Amino acid sequence: MKEIKRFIKNLDYPVHCIGCEGIDDSIKNPKHHPSYEITPKCNLNCIFCYSKVAELKGTLPKPGYYGDLEPKAITISQFGEPFVAGNRKVCDIINKLRDLFGDVRIDIQTNGTLVNFDMIEGKADIFMISLDAGNKKGYYEITGSNLFDKVINTIKRASNSDCVSVVRTVFMPGINDTELKTIAEIASECDEFFLQPISIYKENTKLIKKLDIERAESIGEYIRTAYSLSEIANVKIPGCFLLNLKAVMKRFDFEDVMLLRRNAFGSMPKVIREWRFEL
Repeated sequence: MKEIKRFIKNLDYPVHCIGCEGIDDSIKNPKHHPSYEITPKCNLNCIFCYSKVAELKGTLPKPGYYGDLEPKAITISQFGEPFVAGNRKVCDIINKLRDLFGDVRIDIQTNGTLVNFDMIEGKADIFMISLDAGNKKGYYEITGSNLFDKVINTIKRASNSDCVSVVRTVFMPGINDTELKTIAEIASECDEFFLQPISIYKENTKLIKKLDIERAESIGEYIRTAYSLSEIANVKIPGCFLLNLKAVMKRFDFEDVMLLRRNAFGSMPKVIREWRFEL
């Protein structure tokens, strides 16, 4: 238990979270740093997808830039798979954002299946690639596709590029917990392994049928998993989660913190930042 506590105390924020209001405890209602939403479409059918829930609820964002006009970083993008619009389109958007905002950090979030690294290399500062299974079978069960090898190739290319390479994995006990070690081994080539707690929506019926919700909502289960994987890869957890976790640890014994639970259920996935323009 002492080693796990030390791990959390010494854990730094992920590079993607640097500049985000979520790691500034002086801000009462923090927002994620700005994003440019290229398309709400995606070529996968992930069982945990919040974009599909947003589509059902009519809250999908229209294409464009969301957030303040003095950004420290811009995410491309939080809804949909940006490369569905084509690698050339993504490059064009990044070039225009840099023309507008100068030397702003650009973070690409992608499932890694449609990336042409010969075109995109050097355009982004952070490349976050989703991988939620450690083999082809598990990948198909989670995403509905047979593109596991393409994702692995994208991860390898990113890990050998000048950008900060990140593998992002959603923690889904009962679904992918037995594959997390393998995923961490794949992610060990990259700069960071970002372990994301699952967000559950009642519309994600396939997810709910398979997910161990009790373990998914356990703070201790999540922390223990992150710690165990840190022996393999450079594990990071969301900055806002880490900020609040460290604040709670100052008030309560760590043994009690490990018994806490989080409400993993969400109701309305949507962008809460102001739409500004479309390029």
